[in-house]
Amino acid sequence: MQTQYTAQALPITTAFEFPGWRIDRSLGTVFGLVVRSVGFVKGVTGGFRSLRQGEVPEYTEVLEDARRHAMDRMIENARILGANAVLAMRFDSCDIGNGLAEVVAYGTAVVVSAGTPAGAPA
Repeated sequence: MQTQYTAQALPITTAFEFPGWRIDRSLGTVFGLVVRSVGFVKGVTGGFRSLRQGEVPEYTEVLEDARRHAMDRMIENARILGANAVLAMRFDSCDIGNGLAEVVAYGTAVVVSAGTPAGAPA
């Protein structure tokens, strides 16, 4: 089953600035957190595939989906704060046992406008 997330994209970068845009306000850190289970069928199939070398597509699919979902939640939180962009976005993840994985997307919510970048001569 494919899951569709509906959060509309807003500018997101892993950099600390948007060239050509001015950062008007920093609104603080925002994050989106997801805890996912591989599920029984994917866990069994993935377990057998992990016996050989190479990618385990069942696990890759779950983690890609979790990252998208975490980003959507981060975007939603940024919009609630009034942001129109996110700077310095990062992912973090960990295994929390029993086939559960935690994925978090986080960054700095900002309000940007077109114009002279901060620090550039006017």
